[in-house]
Amino acid sequence: MLYLFYGTDEFSRSEALLILRSSLPADVAALNSSTLDGRKLKLDELAGVCEAMPFLADKRLVVVTDALKHLKAGKERDELRAYLEHVPATCDLVFVEGADVDKRSSLFSYLKKVAQVQVFEPRTGNDLIGWMNERVRVSGVQLDPAAAQRLIDYVGNDGRMLASELAKLSSYVGRGGRIGGTEVDLLVQDTHEQNLFAFIDDLSLRQGRDALKGLRALLADGQAATYIVFMLARQVRILLGVQALATQRLSADEMAAQLKQKPFVIRKALSQVRRFEQGELAALHDQLLAVDHAIKTGRTQADVALEVLVMDICRAIPARRMAR
Repeated sequence: MLYLFYGTDEFSRSEALLILRSSLPADVAALNSSTLDGRKLKLDELAGVCEAMPFLADKRLVVVTDALKHLKAGKERDELRAYLEHVPATCDLVFVEGADVDKRSSLFSYLKKVAQVQVFEPRTGNDLIGWMNERVRVSGVQLDPAAAQRLIDYVGNDGRMLASELAKLSSYVGRGGRIGGTEVDLLVQDTHEQNLFAFIDDLSLRQGRDALKGLRALLADGQAATYIVFMLARQVRILLGVQALATQRLSADEMAAQLKQKPFVIRKALSQVRRFEQGELAALHDQLLAVDHAIKTGRTQADVALEVLVMDICRAIPARRMAR
């Protein structure tokens, strides 16, 4: 049997492969399965593992990763295409591809006709919520709808990350338990990231006293001044990205996909970016670069430089001052 698994949802692809592997007798599964790297695929090697007789099993499982992407057009693809007609019935041959599979190739077209094809794309909307509920139901746990959405906001729709967080939450509440927003906030959200968001909120509102208090709390929590500058600069770049995309009337999820950020980060950024005038964020980024340089070259004390930066921002002093 020929299979073609492709799409961007790596976790679902992996689970589908596990289901195929589970059909092999557990005690001889390793002896009856092979994985080949499509970037270095040689036809004679593929034929050798496909045509080997199964050991104490009915079939062998052969997995080839990214062959359609990397095989050169012409002779290599043509020879592989011809061989696929002769794969023995004692072998399940699975081609696994990511998102950038060449769908125009003759090899892809052939597999679409004769193979069992499964497309794995990240779940969204009710499909994603339903999948999450199924994951926790196996552990005898219930998931509140609001908690499910909050978890998606924190993690996005990455299957592997969601599965990991759901397993952690299910273990925490135990069989018969219920996962609510409190559990998600406690176990999933990044406290340092939340503290940083609160700090930037105070900066954007020009609340100097609260911003200084937030800065000192970050430092007292063990965050190095250079790391705070780095994270601030990163957040400012996110805000700049959101500011640019806001003119395109994209949703928060669409912005998150383009900027490669978690949805909740973008939603938070959308509320913050409205408080900055055009040009202020770019000036702030320049200030942060100047502060970072001054700290690393020993021209200023790190915590003092950050406090001066906070007060400059909250007093709306032009960016030129920090550059001097």
